[in-house]
Amino acid sequence: MKLKLRLSKILRRKKSATKSSTKKRDEEQLAKAIKAQVKQLIEMNRLTDHDGDIKYNFTDGTLVKALYVDSLAQTQLSKGLLSIARFEDTYALIPSAVANKIAERDQEAIIQNNTVSDEALNEDDPYADFVVPDDLMW
Repeated sequence: MKLKLRLSKILRRKKSATKSSTKKRDEEQLAKAIKAQVKQLIEMNRLTDHDGDIKYNFTDGTLVKALYVDSLAQTQLSKGLLSIARFEDTYALIPSAVANKIAERDQEAIIQNNTVSDEALNEDDPYADFVVPDDLMW
């Protein structure tokens, strides 16, 4: 009788151990699949023709990093049309729509994702011709 109880306890332990290992393996496979999707989205949508001589600074955690971009990419980054993503050992410029899709899967892959500013939305602004300079002193 005691032998049957011991055997049944051992079998239950083995079943629970196999269930937990299967669950852990499934979670690892899901994480691996998500990482592959993020990498594929960045590879397919990164913009490579925006290399320029303007230094664009951004923060990656507590570090300040820089990318050299052209003037078009700089304005698109500041308006929120482009975003910066972590890609392998470097950074990539991607459209913000793609960055939002990536952020749903892996938030840490996106370094900078500005929202579209009111300037981009209000193209009919009557004061658009009266730009306030950045170095204005009061």
